[in-house]
Amino acid sequence: MLERITQHFNDSIAAKQRALEVLGAPIARAAGVCIEALLGDGKILSCGNGGSAGDAQHFSSEMLNRFERERPGLPAIALTTDSSTLTSIANDYHYSEVFARQVRALGNRGDVLLAISTSGNSENVVRAVVAAQERGLRVVALTGRDGGALACALKEQDVEIRVPSQSTARIQEVHLLAIHCLCDLIDYHLLGQEA
Repeated sequence: MLERITQHFNDSIAAKQRALEVLGAPIARAAGVCIEALLGDGKILSCGNGGSAGDAQHFSSEMLNRFERERPGLPAIALTTDSSTLTSIANDYHYSEVFARQVRALGNRGDVLLAISTSGNSENVVRAVVAAQERGLRVVALTGRDGGALACALKEQDVEIRVPSQSTARIQEVHLLAIHCLCDLIDYHLLGQEA
């Protein structure tokens, strides 16, 4: 068991080192997109499935409550949390519409959609991206592997943070680190350096 645990830690460290080489600039651009939206009285919507739904909720909670520093809450909504809304849309329309319909109802020009999919092929996340673009939102996409259909749906004003890995677990681990980087950069820009 200890050998397997050691291997997981080593694999995670290696994935993060590979990611650092290519993700620094996209994470910085994504933070800029989020900061611009927040300073313009916009909000950040987030979505994903499974572990990515957990990441969407994690990001939203760090914004609404706080990350590592005391500050007023920042406007963020995880589109993954309202079971009545999710199940009614899935029942009345299709599961592929559960995020897109919420984006159309809640998203405004100047807002941001944080779209999370390890494969990039989650149809409901891709449809949310298209809906966001139609409403004038910018998109920050957390993906992995080859970026999938999500990468193909992005426009020039959007930002993709694509983890260079084939492993879902490693991609999710880097996604969480990227989310923490976004939270830190947002706080740093809005609050300045800690005393």
